Amino acid sequence: MAPRGTPGRGGQCRQSAARCRPGGRDPSARGKRAWFAGIRLGVGERPEPVFCIAIAKLLRSIMKTFCGRANPTTGSLEWVEEDEDYDYHQEIARSRYADMLHDKDRNMKYYQGIRAAVSRVKGRGEKAIVLDIGTGTGLLSMMAASAGADFCYAIEVFKPMANAAVKIVEKNGFRDKIKVINKHSTEVTVGPDGDMQCRANILVTELFDTELIGEGALPSYEHAHKYLVQEGCEAVPHRATVYVQLVESKRMWSWNKLFPVHVEAEDGEKIIVSPSEMENCPGVPSVCDIQLNQVPSSDFTILSDVVTMFSVDFSQPVRSASTCYRVQLEPVKSGKAQIVLSWWDIDMDPSGTINCTMAPYWVKPTSAFQWRDHWMQCVYFLPKEEQILQGEKVHLTACRDEYSVWYTLQKAREEDENKEDVRVESPVCRCQAHLLWNRPRFGELNDQNRTRQYIKSLMNVLRTDSVCLCISDGSLLPVLAHCLGAEQVFTLENSAVSCSVMKKLFKANHLEDKIKIIEARPELLTSSHLEDKKVSVLVGEPFFTTSLLPWHNLYFWYARTAVTEHLVSNVTVLPQSAALHMMIVEFQDLWRIRSPCGTCEGFDVQTMDDMIKNSLNFRESKEAEPHPLWEYPCKSLSNPQEVLLFDFRKPVPQHCLSTEGSVSLLRKGKSHGAVLWMEYHLTADISVSTGLMQISNEKGNCEWNPHCKQAVYFFSSVIESEALADLPTAVTYAINFDTKTGEIAMDFKLL
Repeated sequence: MAPRGTPGRGGQCRQSAARCRPGGRDPSARGKRAWFAGIRLGVGERPEPVFCIAIAKLLRSIMKTFCGRANPTTGSLEWVEEDEDYDYHQEIARSRYADMLHDKDRNMKYYQGIRAAVSRVKGRGEKAIVLDIGTGTGLLSMMAASAGADFCYAIEVFKPMANAAVKIVEKNGFRDKIKVINKHSTEVTVGPDGDMQCRANILVTELFDTELIGEGALPSYEHAHKYLVQEGCEAVPHRATVYVQLVESKRMWSWNKLFPVHVEAEDGEKIIVSPSEMENCPGVPSVCDIQLNQVPSSDFTILSDVVTMFSVDFSQPVRSASTCYRVQLEPVKSGKAQIVLSWWDIDMDPSGTINCTMAPYWVKPTSAFQWRDHWMQCVYFLPKEEQILQGEKVHLTACRDEYSVWYTLQKAREEDENKEDVRVESPVCRCQAHLLWNRPRFGELNDQNRTRQYIKSLMNVLRTDSVCLCISDGSLLPVLAHCLGAEQVFTLENSAVSCSVMKKLFKANHLEDKIKIIEARPELLTSSHLEDKKVSVLVGEPFFTTSLLPWHNLYFWYARTAVTEHLVSNVTVLPQSAALHMMIVEFQDLWRIRSPCGTCEGFDVQTMDDMIKNSLNFRESKEAEPHPLWEYPCKSLSNPQEVLLFDFRKPVPQHCLSTEGSVSLLRKGKSHGAVLWMEYHLTADISVSTGLMQISNEKGNCEWNPHCKQAVYFFSSVIESEALADLPTAVTYAINFDTKTGEIAMDFKLL
């Protein structure tokens, strides 16, 4: 499985179609670079996998690598020329190879399944010839060779990974048993002069993502059965089964729909509603993949039992063509059917005795859950919520193409029982809101506690003669400002999509003549845009769609500087300032993505560890990366500490902002890294945090803002040594904010 958002380890194009689409897991969820599959076409049109592959080939045909980077000084995604090795190094550095190699359950089950498959073939008196598609480190091929396979063909399209696999195979003594082929599996030839001397009779693959099919597993299997393996071959895994469960969840539904906002104004309560087009929009056809085991049971109501949606037998020819599946559900409870929760398991053998499951905690209660970040669970949003009654049967339909799955729900009728499944087209967002706002952003806009903080702050600063300018992407602040009595409200929108969404929102609330939308960059703002008025209140959340790391929203500061000439001398700026905070933490599991493996199931994979370390040292070890920490439990080893202050009441200074200091470690534990986040001071006594919400107990367990990603800087010493016997007493830090680039450089040392 590839990392979230990078092309990755396999013999295939490892990007997931779901990752290519807005609303899915952020393409840059594991790094600052927005690689080709994450490019937003017109802020959100879906790039097809073929398009992604074409762009990849084009970029890699050029001597230099061009990478999309968020520029905090302009609020734009800009192409930056990098060294030709940068692309490979970042793919490796941000990869999840360590996560997979540390997945003991996965590795053990694969090994058991491979041993059994080799034994069955040998028992028939045949030579065991293995095809391993997407070999990565060569681990599965080495398992097969160790189990007695006569020969293995290990396919790996990513050249640096293929080179590493050759070294690992040789180091473990399997040079004569395993041939590494640096090609896409669809380019592999069979015959006396081909890449493979003959067709294989054992097919071993790990081409799965959280959605099962999102990395192109089906077309890869389809091609392999046609051209690369024998009829009736053994397959490991033998089959995959997708399970579903219907639930009602206000929290999850808030990631897909805009809820009404209640505003208590002096002239009575006002309700901000979403446009009907937005209410009826099915959203985007991308899975929401999360660590479902971090969602408490109080956040959803189970409406149905777990049922099998569909299975795929990998030992038989596989069809990748679009199709539909339908199951009948009998609700166990009445409620609003909003969400389909889904996961899968794989049987490594035909009898299903060797099983690896992604089932969440309430389905398979156990005290020894295998943590993994390469396979999680899926949240699918139904096109609209349906009121269902306990015992009244409903039909759940799953449709899929080669790369993705989507669901619809219908009431069951007797006359429908014998009808063919109706094919349902992939949902398309027509309201454009789902193209502008991703799932966390919907959740943030629906966070009533957060909204109340902004309402309270606006009430403190607005007057009846206030001229208000809002600078944020697709924000509700202009509507709140109008509801709270501002005389004139302008909103600066950077894109055609955000303009369109805001126009619809204003029209739905009869504000199209009350709030003026300005489609212009801050530096191009003119007096005529503002109807020759000076701005007395400048507001921002701030939020910008191109921001990846917490401090990228400091673009608000640069925008504020660009519009200085349009502000009154005593302008009120909300937020008035921002502070960068940091804290030293010990992760429960996230550390595994950076931890060396050494040996895996008895095989030496140190070459892979060295390869990752080398790529980290290329640049990544000096950079922080964004993670949604509500999904990744950790405990604080230090108190949170403010390290830099940014005063929005003044323009951006010409000089850099730097700070040095130390933070004391107060709790026992492994210092895996530092977490950094922004806190915005809306007024002198009202703040909102994008990071730590609270330290919930004496053990230091942390609660994080669920709508934002926090920045994580992993300490290199933990990469080198998993356990620190004598814990350091403090961590020193040096942090520099370059006002020319808007980037933050940092360095930490364990004392």
